[in-house]
Amino acid sequence: MLDADIRDFYGSINHEWLVKFVEHRIAGKRVVRLIQKWLAAGVLEDGAVTYDAAGAPQGASASPLLSNVYLHYVYDLWVQQWREKQARGHVIVVRFADDTVVGFQYQSDAEQFLKELKERLLKFDLELHPEKTRLIEFGRFAAKNRKERGEGKPETFTFLGFTHICGKTRSGNFTVMRQTIKKKLNAKVKALKVELTKRMHLSIQEVGKWLHKVVTGHNQYYGVPGNYAALNLFRHRVCQNWRRALMRRSQKGYVTWERMQHMADRWLPKPRICHPYPSQRFGVRT
Repeated sequence: MLDADIRDFYGSINHEWLVKFVEHRIAGKRVVRLIQKWLAAGVLEDGAVTYDAAGAPQGASASPLLSNVYLHYVYDLWVQQWREKQARGHVIVVRFADDTVVGFQYQSDAEQFLKELKERLLKFDLELHPEKTRLIEFGRFAAKNRKERGEGKPETFTFLGFTHICGKTRSGNFTVMRQTIKKKLNAKVKALKVELTKRMHLSIQEVGKWLHKVVTGHNQYYGVPGNYAALNLFRHRVCQNWRRALMRRSQKGYVTWERMQHMADRWLPKPRICHPYPSQRFGVRT
């Protein structure tokens, strides 16, 4: 399997190629001229305007759309053609922005694909990040093959906020376990702690309604099979930080865990698996 990331993608987009790709999709010359002006407008940062001959400002409103148009022609269409004409076995491709994972049935396909992908990207002024791009052995036979060679457990990879792990169901069948990336979970809890401090003197009802939305949104994104423990940990840490914020409101503001538990039961939704297994949702077969 290939876990790949493009180095400084947003800063490396070739304007000439991007305009050609846009013209291929949009017939209106006015729209194309507006995009050209936007690319040449520069970026205002700390009172100074900088002009770049390449790239699209990361975080700008039009950047996600234009970057996807760019990679659609540079990567998506090429991958589809490569899979149909050159691959010996099955190939599964998933891309989100400049991050992509590609699963291969045969190692030889993976190695050839990586070599040709590097050549393809160079034609459009792009390159893979050497530290974030790697070939790993992953899948239903990875654990068995590595054990026969005297190696450790299969490697994991991170994608879209999840750490993907070779696992097994209760019946012993292979499955991909997805767990919240620890760094992302810790960062989100830390940000919530800061926000709770700012809302420290608001009423419990106001803060409770806000936290209800936060935890609900977290469950709806990260609520995948096998991730229940991480969901429960997030809720517990939110509860801890809320209790600390309440106790800081006054010297006599001690909140017992019993009272905090009642508040958590009322305002903080319990962990819930919101998504089915990918095989049930998309009909994927490997």
